[in-house]
Amino acid sequence: MIANWSEWKRYPRASRDENIEAPISPGIYEVRHAASGALFAFDAADNLAQALAKISAPPKSLTSWFGRREAAMLPDLEYRTFSTTTRANARIAAARMIDRRETYMRGAA
Repeated sequence: MIANWSEWKRYPRASRDENIEAPISPGIYEVRHAASGALFAFDAADNLAQALAKISAPPKSLTSWFGRREAAMLPDLEYRTFSTTTRANARIAAARMIDRRETYMRGAA
């Protein structure tokens, strides 16, 4: 069976008690800015749900490193996932996708 990308979903905001809907299996994830479609994050992971949960914006100030954590404001994001059977398969698929993108960009330039 050929795996496919999931549908694009809005990245949840903790302030609204939203949750990530992603498999706990290995695979690839892609996160993009909702308005422009620009790539925000792309990687292979052992656990897609965990990897997506760790995505955050850098701290706004030094005080946030020392206990006074403010909710990090992420831009309006969307994400999708591509499940694989193993982390090795996820890395291979990610490398192929990166190669395809680079080949496309060379031809488009």
